[in-house]
Amino acid sequence: MLFNSLPFLVFIAVFLPVYFLLKGRARLVFCLAASYFFYGWWDARFLSLIMLSTVIDYVLGLKISQTEEQPERKKMLLISVFMNLGVLAFFKYFNFFTDSFMSLMNTVGIEASWNTLNIILPVGISFYTFQSMSYTIDLYRRKIEVESDFIRFATYISFFPQLVAGPIVRASDLLPQFRKDHQFDWNEFKMGLGQVLVGFFKKVAVADSLALVVDQIFTSPAGFSSLNLVVGVIFYSFQIYCDFSGYSDIAIGLARMMGFHFPMNFRTPYFSKNFSEFWTRWHISLSSWLRDYLYISLGGNRGGTLFTYRNLMITMLLGGLWHGASWAFVFWGFLHGSYLIVQRLSSPYVTKVETALQVPKWLSNALSIALVYFLTCFAWIYFRSPDFATANTIISGIAALEGTSLVNMFWIAQGFLLIGMLLIVEVVDTKVDLPEIAERSPVFQIASYALILWSIALLGTFGQSQFIYFQF
Repeated sequence: MLFNSLPFLVFIAVFLPVYFLLKGRARLVFCLAASYFFYGWWDARFLSLIMLSTVIDYVLGLKISQTEEQPERKKMLLISVFMNLGVLAFFKYFNFFTDSFMSLMNTVGIEASWNTLNIILPVGISFYTFQSMSYTIDLYRRKIEVESDFIRFATYISFFPQLVAGPIVRASDLLPQFRKDHQFDWNEFKMGLGQVLVGFFKKVAVADSLALVVDQIFTSPAGFSSLNLVVGVIFYSFQIYCDFSGYSDIAIGLARMMGFHFPMNFRTPYFSKNFSEFWTRWHISLSSWLRDYLYISLGGNRGGTLFTYRNLMITMLLGGLWHGASWAFVFWGFLHGSYLIVQRLSSPYVTKVETALQVPKWLSNALSIALVYFLTCFAWIYFRSPDFATANTIISGIAALEGTSLVNMFWIAQGFLLIGMLLIVEVVDTKVDLPEIAERSPVFQIASYALILWSIALLGTFGQSQFIYFQF
């Protein structure tokens, strides 16, 4: 069920009054049933997968908590990790790896063929798998207490606001919130509604409008001028940001309306001055998950410089593969891994040069932000392109500097207007806390909500388009 669809509006209009009327276990059971209904709206067959993951990690979590013997605890953890990753690998990567293997055999002269299975990727499997795994890992590390109530644990895994595309909320943050009844709070409800409206503006007005240009350019880039290709890449950088952060805003806002608090998932990432900062601002729940459960498990920055660089690269390569079964995603991860390594290598020298030349701090920050954005856009080309050939066509087309003509001028003008509006709001929000002002001033709150609704109605593109991260 899409957030930006009529069925969801009907769903949430029915869900919220019943949710607040119920108390205790009845509310918990209702949340679980509603979450399963929400997820099953796409394909009820895939409910069995999320139920399987839930049962496995619930049982293994109990076993981990009931034994003090480290080898036995580790065995239970490994079973959880292998079971979860096994299901994820089969549905998401089986055809990818078999096709890649066949291509490799054919490349070296060995004729090979394989009729791969027509495997459908279950929506949100990457998100709820990581969320479930974090529970057993934290249990093994003795960072959280075991959850003995199966209904509560199942609701934690399947809670519908963030089920399909995050944020990946950890057990330590969310499970305790299910242990108490949240009373209706009009102020929290209004603030959550405001964040939902912001999310809809990002998705419907900005992301879906930019998609009209992006889809054309990335479908047949050879037919566009260099300037058009540059516009297409810039538009995609804001399309994917607004599409995904818009979903996160809607999820966080819906949860807040119900009395839950989710962690922030985006924080003005395109104002980052280096790539370490970028990954503390972009998809924060995933980047922190990869840091805590993969990078640190590999050794982190212990063991010397080379081991640190190795761990960074492995983390980013697997982070790229997490996004999708394609070598283009792996290469996107490789680029970001390279950026992080080069940043660490060059940082001392850049600091010395800036000091020697007495470069003003504001200029240094501006140049750093511009460089990070440029390199991020370069990586986005491979992330968005259906294959390497398309990505290379776009890059070579831009590098050729041939043609300044622009097509679809109305869409382009509207796109830059929307990006400008977004950036103005984000710049202002870095200087003053707009949500806090809205919370203290009813007049400002009503005016801002009305302006958002007006902007959505006037500038929105309405077609119930799927969120980009559903495919991951």
